[in-house]
Amino acid sequence: MAPHIKKTVTILHSNDLHGDFISKDDDGNITGGIHYLSGYVKKVRSEEENVIYVNAGDMFQGSVIDAEYMGLSTIDLMNLLAPDVTTVGNHEVDYGLAHLLFLEKCARFPIINANLIVTINNSRLFQPYMQLEVGGMKILFIGILTEVVLATTRSEKVIGTFIDVDQAAKEVGIICDNYRTRHTDMVVLVTHIGLEKDRELAELLDPDWGVDLIIGGHSHTLLEEPEIVNGIPIVQVGKGSGHIGRFDIEYDTIRNKITDLKWQCIPVTPETVDPDPVMETLLNSYQGEMDEKFRRIITTFARPLTHPARTQETELGNLYADLLQWESSFDIMMMGSGSIRKDTLGPIVAYQDMLENTPFDDHLWMLKVTGKQFRQMIQYVFRDEAWEGHTEFYQYSKGVRIVYRKSTHTLETFQFRGEDITDDQELLIAMQTYHYNNFEKFFSVPIEEVAANMEPRVVATSVNNIVEEYFVTHQGLDAHVEGRIEILE
Repeated sequence: MAPHIKKTVTILHSNDLHGDFISKDDDGNITGGIHYLSGYVKKVRSEEENVIYVNAGDMFQGSVIDAEYMGLSTIDLMNLLAPDVTTVGNHEVDYGLAHLLFLEKCARFPIINANLIVTINNSRLFQPYMQLEVGGMKILFIGILTEVVLATTRSEKVIGTFIDVDQAAKEVGIICDNYRTRHTDMVVLVTHIGLEKDRELAELLDPDWGVDLIIGGHSHTLLEEPEIVNGIPIVQVGKGSGHIGRFDIEYDTIRNKITDLKWQCIPVTPETVDPDPVMETLLNSYQGEMDEKFRRIITTFARPLTHPARTQETELGNLYADLLQWESSFDIMMMGSGSIRKDTLGPIVAYQDMLENTPFDDHLWMLKVTGKQFRQMIQYVFRDEAWEGHTEFYQYSKGVRIVYRKSTHTLETFQFRGEDITDDQELLIAMQTYHYNNFEKFFSVPIEEVAANMEPRVVATSVNNIVEEYFVTHQGLDAHVEGRIEILE
């Protein structure tokens, strides 16, 4: 009978930190904070012999600490957090691809990605995999990115990615066939494609490639236990620094298989860990600078306003869509739900809160559409895939009334200012540059058809310039869900 040599490894993981460095205080209940997250990682590294810490993308975008330094501050903090491997998320390219490559040079931790390529010569932009050795075990990590990066880098024609899950699976197979040796003990995919796509990817993986785990991100899914697809555990821990995932794995090196696996989603709180004092000092130095510059109060709300989900009408969505349409030259503001980043804002709103809530500050474009084109756009936005949270969704300014029935895929009500929108009616709509640059992809209407109605033009160079001026000149703001969007099952 063959002998058994069992070894253990602990894999910690985070995803979608989004600059969530500061602890949240909800009536004395402290959660998150990168100094507590770092404290937990250090604690486990001191307690366990073989520890690997993984980050599954989207370190950047979401706080003024990140935005003020265009990610350099995040790299500074992440260098102290010291992940053993991280992958590229879609928001890693928010400051431009060239800047990301600069930030990679500043990072003292490896960043991997297998499917972001230069289209001219099909060469990869990043190292596609990382083989880590810990406790005599070799673990192969492979990084996979979401197709959303194509939308963010739309103007950079030489950049592409394998956007099809089938192609991504094939790429995993190529890497495993070429770089997985008989000495490789485990294979881990570090993905940033969302839980639904992780499930699809897992189904396509050949068992002979030997993929053992998928550590995911992008969809901000807070799992209580792993999802097992095709025998592969898939995990994700929401967003921000409020949770960390933990695998405790027993591996038989003779039979080359995992013999025991436990996973936990652990809340990061003062009850579970002490803060890392070094990280806390560095964080406080950044926070002090930000407080001095950004903590001025710019408005008040009548009450806290919410944005609980991106695929429904929300209070904050209505507020922002309305204020951007107010005294404008267009009829309807289409505010991307994903452009609003906070679940709750107010009642006191500081300049920092405003910037963190709408960090994607770009131009505002006005376009003329016919009623027929607008109907086609909305019908496509409300397709089945939208309810999985992977597509763009919109908040609409006052006057819009949409009732959509999922079961029949029909717009039962489609009105503006109380009147049915007719096919030959002309409407002036507005949207941010990100959505304009990806018009056909997001709405399934060729931009050339819309441009034939009227040449699209920029009506504002900064969304946040409009938001700030409105906030400063209006106090006690309130907004309600009014039935602008109604979804029937």
